[in-house]
Amino acid sequence: MISDVDDALSALIKRDALNGTDVDVVFDAPTKDWSARRNTPTLDLYLYDIREDVRQRAYGSVVVRGDDGIATGRVEPPRYFKLSYLVTAWTQRPEDEHRLLSAVLLCMLRYKVMPSDLVGGVLGDQELPVHVHVAQPPPDERSISDVWTALGGELKPSLDLACLMPVDVFGLISVGPPVLEPVRLRLADEEVQGRDGRIAAARASEPVLVEEVVGGGSDQLGRRFTFRTIAGDVDD
Repeated sequence: MISDVDDALSALIKRDALNGTDVDVVFDAPTKDWSARRNTPTLDLYLYDIREDVRQRAYGSVVVRGDDGIATGRVEPPRYFKLSYLVTAWTQRPEDEHRLLSAVLLCMLRYKVMPSDLVGGVLGDQELPVHVHVAQPPPDERSISDVWTALGGELKPSLDLACLMPVDVFGLISVGPPVLEPVRLRLADEEVQGRDGRIAAARASEPVLVEEVVGGGSDQLGRRFTFRTIAGDVDD
């Protein structure tokens, strides 16, 4: 699923920000060794953080019904994970890097969610939107300078790009068929009492309709049992 977001971001930037230019779009860690080997204009989208957005977590389930109104399954709410990308431009001149970052910023500001025609794979099958946020302040527990320090590189202009990725963990959970008939019990040589206080003899060959059955007995091994049913023929 993360690769689905990568592919969508790359396709969107190439289509709307780069307009067919020969700028490479990569997802490498921008270390000193990596930057020293670059000899072509490059936009780097480094995925530096993955974590669940617990504020988006919901509980419970939703019943899915067919055209006839009968429940066919249930779905659990999706979980949302925030993918944070460090977007940097690499050229020979700082002015060109700024132009590339400006193009990416303007491109991402046009969209609140990723265009559905660019989202494929598992995320495309889920048909849930991938939200996009750009250049927002980082969380208090993390700063961009810490990321550069961990990479061992020098601080340079960058954009913080975040994608909120939905994950449908369980999909559609099937449910059993609906109960369309009342419960039917058959008792052999026992007496049962309905809610109205009447006593009815329940024999294997004589099903009895009662509103409520409460009783008990023992089987051939002497084990005790009790039973309760509402509205049904006592025949099995």
